[in-house]
Amino acid sequence: MLGGNVGFAAAPLLVGLVAALGGLRYTPILLVPAVVGSVLYLLAAPTAPEPGPTTSRQVAGIDDWPAMVRLAAVVVCRSIVFVGLGTFLALHVAQRTGGGTAAGIAALALLYVGGAVGTVAGGRLAERWRRVDVARWAYAAAVVGVSGIVVVPGLAIYPFVIITAIALYVPFSLQTTLAQDYLPSRIGTASGITLGLTVSAGGLTSPLVGALADHTSLQAALVPLVAMPALAWLLLRRLSEPTDAVGLTPGSQTMQSPGSPPGSG
Repeated sequence: MLGGNVGFAAAPLLVGLVAALGGLRYTPILLVPAVVGSVLYLLAAPTAPEPGPTTSRQVAGIDDWPAMVRLAAVVVCRSIVFVGLGTFLALHVAQRTGGGTAAGIAALALLYVGGAVGTVAGGRLAERWRRVDVARWAYAAAVVGVSGIVVVPGLAIYPFVIITAIALYVPFSLQTTLAQDYLPSRIGTASGITLGLTVSAGGLTSPLVGALADHTSLQAALVPLVAMPALAWLLLRRLSEPTDAVGLTPGSQTMQSPGSPPGSG
């Protein structure tokens, strides 16, 4: 996930450079990263380790669908606000700062660079506190960040872009692992739901944000996005760690910490 987020961070800069060099007729250059990535994957795939033995929890196959549904709703909220910002942030910042296209591209790059930082930070924080708690704190911070993006004028908007980026990406990988633990007998389904909704939900709602902007203003159209991390925060208040939900505790024999060797308890 970190690698993907670094790629997202580089994308606005790369596209801006290509467009500056020769406009749309130079866009085939953007095929190069895709080809390089495909070659690297083909080289690495044969050496990938075989899946390890299933844990006791996976064998038990205790699925918590109500918790999974609530988590899916959280993912939808994150997707709406993140894709909405990814679509309209550059134009919004260009308007708020008066800095034109360069100011917008800089804001978009910050959104994705901050995302890479947030991805790593989320994993580190989850090593000390419960994933649900970390995600809830992150969404509370995202409310502040998105509010600042909407209302703060001038260059002061950039710190709020960074806050928003980190806050939205801290739960990014945590939500996937939570989903896998809520549905231990359907890990593939859990991953597909979380990662699929991460993109698709926001893609469906972004045209609505654009339509609202056409009838009002872009700033007014972004106001509803503030409600999305707030709603995610509320939904997470009703969620417990999967270990708690199925009667396990962090010190039980059926649970292992990430990175711990098999049998370490």
